[in-house]
Amino acid sequence: MNVTIIGLGLMGGSLALALKQKKFSNHIIGIDNNKTHCEEALKLNLVNEIRELNSVIDSDIIVVATPVAASINIISTVLDNISKNQIVIDLGSTKGELCVHLNRHKNRAQFVAAHPIAGTENSGPKAAINDLYNNKKVVVCEKNSCSDNTLSLAMELFNKVGMTTVFMTPKEHDKHLAYISHLSHVSSFALGLTVLDLEKDEENIFNLAGSGFSSTARLAKSSPEMWTAILAQNKEHIVPALDTYIQ
Repeated sequence: MNVTIIGLGLMGGSLALALKQKKFSNHIIGIDNNKTHCEEALKLNLVNEIRELNSVIDSDIIVVATPVAASINIISTVLDNISKNQIVIDLGSTKGELCVHLNRHKNRAQFVAAHPIAGTENSGPKAAINDLYNNKKVVVCEKNSCSDNTLSLAMELFNKVGMTTVFMTPKEHDKHLAYISHLSHVSSFALGLTVLDLEKDEENIFNLAGSGFSSTARLAKSSPEMWTAILAQNKEHIVPALDTYIQ
């Protein structure tokens, strides 16, 4: 089975490793607009080859693991050009805006809106971990909008890398993730920025910081560009979450 993974960072790279290890795919194609990521993914043997976006049409499964700021347009383009035997799976952290946008697409039945509840604060192909998805949950939204074959094939992939599937509406997903994931990142970024603003001696910060600070501020090492887009797309739920947290 051929799999194309668009986005070769932590999520996409880790999935590629897992699919190879579990022998789910005998050929993985990688796509990323960052040339360095493409070179690293090949060097690390995450993928078998690199292609351009317009070359994905011969893959059985196309996984989109890009930041949510870019995913809507990429998924729309891919769905425009797939055949009836192919499926597209999204791994993004927000689902409301995406699902609304794709609701009327002619190939909506071949698309799975999914979000693995997995990750680390690191990014890029070098951050890939072969067991990142093992024993993790994956949320699938709007399962009734998928064809039986599409959902079955996607769940086969999820099961193969060790994930358990949970079904939610996009609104439920975005609301729950605002509290259990997105708010954690906001508070971690805020803590890191506050300490850097008040404690000008960075050497002392790192010399004296204990495990409590390190654990609480760990998420602040995540990509700010990626998280800016997530927060913008899920502001409907994050703003009330922030209000509650502040109170």
